Formats: sequence, C-alpha cells, structure tokens
Amino acid sequence: MRGKVKLKRTWLALPAVVVAAVFSITGVATASPASQSPGSTDYYLSLGDSLSVGFQPDAHGVGRPTDHGFDHDLLPGLRLVSLLHGRNLNLAELGCPSETTTTMINGGICTYPHARSQLDAAITFLTQHRGHVPLVTISIGASDVEDCGSATGIDAACLQRGLADIQTNLTTIVTALKKADPGTNTRFIGLNEYDPFLAAFLQGAAGQQLAMQSVTVVDQLNKLLAAAYGQAGFRVADVASAYRIDDFADQTTLPGHGQVPVNVANLCKLTFECDPAPVGPNIHPRDSGYLTMAGAVAAKL
Repeated sequence: MRGKVKLKRTWLALPAVVVAAVFSITGVATASPASQSPGSTDYYLSLGDSLSVGFQPDAHGVGRPTDHGFDHDLLPGLRLVSLLHGRNLNLAELGCPSETTTTMINGGICTYPHARSQLDAAITFLTQHRGHVPLVTISIGASDVEDCGSATGIDAACLQRGLADIQTNLTTIVTALKKADPGTNTRFIGLNEYDPFLAAFLQGAAGQQLAMQSVTVVDQLNKLLAAAYGQAGFRVADVASAYRIDDFADQTTLPGHGQVPVNVANLCKLTFECDPAPVGPNIHPRDSGYLTMAGAVAAKL
C-alpha cells in the first residue's frame, strides 16, 4: 500500500466520461452512512497485477509502478465527491506486478506485512476498515495467460491451463473479497483485458494471422472474467471495448505504418507495445491508455 497520493495530473485533464460518471455517483465515494462522521477517512482499494499499480517503462525500458495508473486517474473525482459529503478519501494500492490469480491467493511475488498474499492483505484491509471502503477495483488474469502467445502462434495447452486457473482462482478471490465486506455500500468492479498481441499485425502475414487469433483468445478470457465477476456481484469495466480490440473492420492511419485496423492503431497509441527498444515493446499502457481504462471503470460507478 502506498498511502496518500501526490496528484501530478489535474482533474480537468480527465476524459469527459470520467468526469460525468464520477459526478453521477450516488453510493460510491461515500461509504455506509451509519458508520460515518464528518471528517472521517474512507478508502478506495485497488487490487491486482501490474495494471493496478500504473506499471510503465522508463526511458531505459526499466518497468516500475507509477502514479499514472487508472486508479490515480479516478482518485481526484472520487475525493471531490467525498469532500462534498464532509469526508476524506485515500487510495490504498495492494497490487503486485506479474501477479497471477494463483499468486494472488498463495503469495510468492510481492510481500505484505502480516499477510501471506495480496488476497490475505486485502481481506485484512476490508475487515479493518469495514464500512469505510466505498470502492474496490481489481485487474487480474492477464499474467496467467500472457506467456501463451509467441511469434509462432498461440500455445493451446498453455492457454487452457491458464484459463482453468483463472476460472478456479478468480471465483475464490471474488468470493473472499465479498465475504470480507458484507452488508456495506462497497462497490466492487473488475476490469477485463485489452489485447497486447494485436501489435503482431504489423509484422507481416504471419503476424496478422496471430493478431486475429489473439482477439478470439482475449474475447474468451473476457467472457470467463465476466462470468466470475458477475457471479459474485461485481460490475465489469469493459476495457476491451474501450480499446476497441475487436475492430479489424475500421481503418485509420498509424504513423510509420500507413493504414491499419483501428484496434491495432489503438493498441500502439495507448500502450508501449509498438515502441522500439529500449522502451518497447512493452504491453503496459501509456498515460492515455490508463486514462482510457479509468473511463471504463468510471462508466460502472
């Protein structure tokens, strides 16, 4: 957890969808009224993998968490709504780069004080701050399957193992989170995934075939995520649609590559995946990519 946040971008820089959605909030950013008093502190709890901590490469290609993530993009508006109700709101980040659904349950990558895993730490946090956590977001699952694709295609066996892990583990995760915070006004939102393999489209005929195949795989992953989140009463932030990952039909100009499908151009514009070394290729979003994710979350508030 990184505690209070220094804001480096202004509220006015956020997309209109974020502004509109945050200002339409009724239950979010204000926790259970019975547990509140003026001046008390609430928390937005952000969970998951590298996307939940704003992971980005620096100019030398070294990746690290930043305060440019979608959760930080949402924070100014959420704080403003809380202040209008006489309360404070802080961001609690427990996310872990490279986290899979398995390690989120069992640990093994990041360490947490007095907890064996991110899930344990999240349960403890929700229990200790029950009634004071109006919003929980989670971005998890991509690391379970990201190694299943390569220049030669999709490893079907790897993919099936990863999807099976997600189906089993995510059900455990979301059930445990809801159980830790019963009977409150907490809103739980799970994010689905964009498709970093679309960048292969720029690598000739074989790459184009891989890119088209990858969208089918990511759509399958997102259906699985939607089912697991929906079963537990989580809302689903549709990052995939915000990135337009299925849109091969519409064309646009991508500098250096001419006319390409919109989904390919969006991936290159919103992430570092099409950048040359040393910064790229890197699957993580640029600031604009995280803002796009924030818009998808805000639409579900």
